[in-house]
Amino acid sequence: MNPHPSTTFEFVAESIIPSKHGDLHVRAYRNHQDNTEPVAFFFQNPYGGHNVPVRIHDACFTSEVLGSLKCDCKEQLELALAYISQHGGVIIYLQQEGRGIGLANKIAAYALQETGLDTVEANRALHLPDDLREYHIAAFILKDLDIHSISLMTNNPRKIEKVSKLGITIHKRIPIEVAPQVHNEQYLKAKGRKMGHFLSSINQQNSSKDT
Repeated sequence: MNPHPSTTFEFVAESIIPSKHGDLHVRAYRNHQDNTEPVAFFFQNPYGGHNVPVRIHDACFTSEVLGSLKCDCKEQLELALAYISQHGGVIIYLQQEGRGIGLANKIAAYALQETGLDTVEANRALHLPDDLREYHIAAFILKDLDIHSISLMTNNPRKIEKVSKLGITIHKRIPIEVAPQVHNEQYLKAKGRKMGHFLSSINQQNSSKDT
């Protein structure tokens, strides 16, 4: 059950935005709890749906705007867009930069990573949580869209747990993996080893080293 009063979250408006994948229906919301403005977007009407493919995606300025290669966020968003354009579904885009620590702290963590720390170690050196994100607004948006159950596009077991605890029925998980490259390989390894993310390429590397 959502512990926040309904006045905490607000639907604002819906508009259609043309994209390279087709016409996107974009619904804008306000989260008065943290003063962010999440959006949900889709190509096909998801209202009243069951087992709807859903990507709950967190903003990543460094990759999505600057083109950073240090993470896989932009590629995950592009994969999700391509998927829902073909199969239907919804992307909920939240402003939780850097796993919820904010952009300035994220850059501070990047600076520590340049000294040899990984993404988890850097957060801890700054006395910040590994993952601060929460998903009450996502649950509100899914309820607003009258979506009864979802197929969650994620590699993150914590996200599955947090979303499930909000009363959202998750029919299955849809993997959304990006092949590692030289700039993000250590980042992906840290997420796989220390945060338990489901990353087949990283897990295969770990298994081969253990044998």
